[in-house]
Amino acid sequence: MALLSWSSPSPSHHPSWLHRSNPPNQTLFATNSPNFRPQQRFFFFSSSTDRTPFRLALTCQLCTQEALALDLDVSSMRIAEAFRDDELWAAAFLRIRSFYEYQQQSYGINDHRNYLAEREFEALKERIAGKRTGFRRVTCINATLPLLRMPSFASDLCSVCKFSQNGEERVVIGTLDLNQCLKLPDEITGMRPEVGIGSDFLRAYLSNVCVAKELHRNGIAHSLVLKSKEVAEEWGITDLYVHAAVDNEPAKRLYTKSGFTLESDEPAWQARFLDRPRRLLLWADVSKNNDL
Repeated sequence: MALLSWSSPSPSHHPSWLHRSNPPNQTLFATNSPNFRPQQRFFFFSSSTDRTPFRLALTCQLCTQEALALDLDVSSMRIAEAFRDDELWAAAFLRIRSFYEYQQQSYGINDHRNYLAEREFEALKERIAGKRTGFRRVTCINATLPLLRMPSFASDLCSVCKFSQNGEERVVIGTLDLNQCLKLPDEITGMRPEVGIGSDFLRAYLSNVCVAKELHRNGIAHSLVLKSKEVAEEWGITDLYVHAAVDNEPAKRLYTKSGFTLESDEPAWQARFLDRPRRLLLWADVSKNNDL
């Protein structure tokens, strides 16, 4: 097996599906992912003699295909900020699991997933600890279920995204980041509130929104977004933003249902320059005098 990668003069975050001009079969949510370097592309060869490359298909973060709905018992689902390393690791692995697809005949898949998860885990801890320039405050919000309540067909998810809390084993089934900052790297910048003294305290963005592909269409993403709005209000945020690809109808429906409205869209030249589909910037009012 050979692993090839190359770089181009692009921004400093890791690759998300949105940085592909032709995304694969769309299988998850659509927001920007500032933790993945868009200049890195990976190819695997299925053997030392077969030199036909298999591209890692980067997936989006919201299911855009009409998958069968699973009647999941979410009565024991917990949505809360994550602080422990084992839960942050589970969230990091869910993101890698969601944002990448591998050809089954390729070698070294587990090693590569572990490598990417480790990078995301360390980057996530740095952002939460306030060590990343440009981010005033960051939190990871997870949706989790007890391991014993997980469906039997989700064994792979349970094996890589589980953690222990108060003696109970739980599984991260959905995750997102809430970022208190003026802007995200190489993204459309929100206009509210107007830039001035204190504006970096009042504006925030959602990123890395994903739900385990086995559990789509159970309202998990909607619950995550509503929880992020609650946390944003607690922080004193008044204006919350999220990015979505222009052709990702499920993502747009989700954010519209969650109270977001269109503020602006990305110029076509910028999307071409960054080699990604055009995206929209959606805004929600989360000031204290506004009902969530």
